[in-house]
Amino acid sequence: MTSHISMYSASVPAFVRALKALAHVLRLGEAHAREQGIAPDTLLQARLIDTMYPLARQVQIATDMARNGASRLAGRDVVSVADDETTLAELHARIARTIAHLEAFAPGQIDGSEPRGITIKVGGEEKRFDGHGYLLGFVLPNLYFHVTTTYAILRQRGVPLTKPDFFGVPRGD
Repeated sequence: MTSHISMYSASVPAFVRALKALAHVLRLGEAHAREQGIAPDTLLQARLIDTMYPLARQVQIATDMARNGASRLAGRDVVSVADDETTLAELHARIARTIAHLEAFAPGQIDGSEPRGITIKVGGEEKRFDGHGYLLGFVLPNLYFHVTTTYAILRQRGVPLTKPDFFGVPRGD
């Protein structure tokens, strides 16, 4: 018996899980900052190294990847969202809006998108994909990169995160 994973199953649930994990580690980062007497919103400008984007931008890109990825796979227009968050509360709201956007997609809107032609601009260059290549070779790696980088920034700042936190598994306290 051959089984295959649908484009919907490989995209929307994975996007939602990654964004819920992202929100989880941000909440833990916020709590840690408060415990240390640090204003939590100062985390937004934290970076791993000067040449990398700060935490706020990592979150913005992760949400853009998920939102735009699902929209393009469904053949919908991409809706531009301003990158103007200046607080953790605003980043949490952005994540929540993105999850709501994703949860509005039905499997039938994305399944069968493997051959769909998708063209995007990356660094001023046009990149062409089919739906399968776009999801597996662009959206998922970029989404996980920016979620992982957010996790790493928080770890670098001393937030006691664990591997289960990355996967969004709540702690049993």
